[in-house]
Amino acid sequence: MTGKTVLIVDDEASIREMIAVALEMADYHCLEASDAREAHSLVIDHAPDLILLDWMLPGTSGIELARRLKRDESTAEIPIIMLTAKTEEDNKIQGLEVGADDYITKPFSPRELVARLKAVLRRATPQGKESAINVDDLILDPIGHRVTSDGIAVTMGPTEYKLLQFFMTHQDRVYTRTQLLDHVWGGNVYVEERTVDVHIRRLRKALGNRHETLIQTVRGAGYRFSTKDA
Repeated sequence: MTGKTVLIVDDEASIREMIAVALEMADYHCLEASDAREAHSLVIDHAPDLILLDWMLPGTSGIELARRLKRDESTAEIPIIMLTAKTEEDNKIQGLEVGADDYITKPFSPRELVARLKAVLRRATPQGKESAINVDDLILDPIGHRVTSDGIAVTMGPTEYKLLQFFMTHQDRVYTRTQLLDHVWGGNVYVEERTVDVHIRRLRKALGNRHETLIQTVRGAGYRFSTKDA
């Protein structure tokens, strides 16, 4: 199982289904959206590993959605492959200029799509998505979904794990509670800011005396993950 999630954005259900069948046979998990608004909600809530985005969508176009996602720091790193019936060279250039990582013209074969998708994912996978991260013998292994502290397994809930993964891949920067809610919980999830404090306490408890101090409270600002003194 690749464990990768791909968001398919196309207003034609038959095309979404054809792509989903091909990708699921190649062990990808698929999400589907028929327009830009639905797609944006799924991106915020599920943070897919890659987006297959149709150029022509009802309402907001695929190119506008791509531009919006690339402008937003929390979604800018998600690779985008544009799908389109347009073959003119300037449209390809426009798609790549807004930040699309590749461009596939309809009609295409499922095998070509899967091959291009794998190539883009190989280029785009950032540290922390697949590579184990080691900070002062606190090790997070994304593939095995395990955390160890000085070689001893650490048990924590799924939200604490996501919080720790975010912190370990974004070290030495202060994040407000609102920013943490957006990045870890997703922008469309309505929970109180106080919830962040509860999960920070649980995460520190799980990490124990040796590593709990890596998560620093910055008074009046939020939280920071750092090996340096607060």
